[in-house]
Amino acid sequence: MLNRRQTLQHSWAVATLLGTAGFMPFKAIAFDKSAFEAKSIAAALKALGASAPIASSDVTITGPEIADSGVSVMVGFGTTLPNVKRLLLLVDKNPSALVASFQVSPAVDSQFSLRIKMNQSSDVYAVALTQDGKAYFAKRDIKVTIGGCGE
Repeated sequence: MLNRRQTLQHSWAVATLLGTAGFMPFKAIAFDKSAFEAKSIAAALKALGASAPIASSDVTITGPEIADSGVSVMVGFGTTLPNVKRLLLLVDKNPSALVASFQVSPAVDSQFSLRIKMNQSSDVYAVALTQDGKAYFAKRDIKVTIGGCGE
């Protein structure tokens, strides 16, 4: 029977072999660094090649009206639009506007929820990017009593 250390060593060896043989999905673990470093929503969308977003009732966002602490704010978002390739979550007044980006396909349920950090009270946007290059959004104003980004 293998102990934990041996199991990790074997796993690393197999991963290395698969990676050198070209079987690892490196594209799946890559992210758009310039979009995540963008300081504004417009800059993040531009880095992702998105057009100016249009308000849509087919994109939804949920969250508290008032969050006691910006360290952990539960936000849900999703869309019922067809042909969506990516869902984004952006916070207007955060040091980095883009908080989350999810690649979606018809095989993926396009409803997500996660906890985010918020620097201060701000508008939070859910943006759906479609295959044809259009962007649709929904907005939610969330008030934060204590900021969570450390600034």
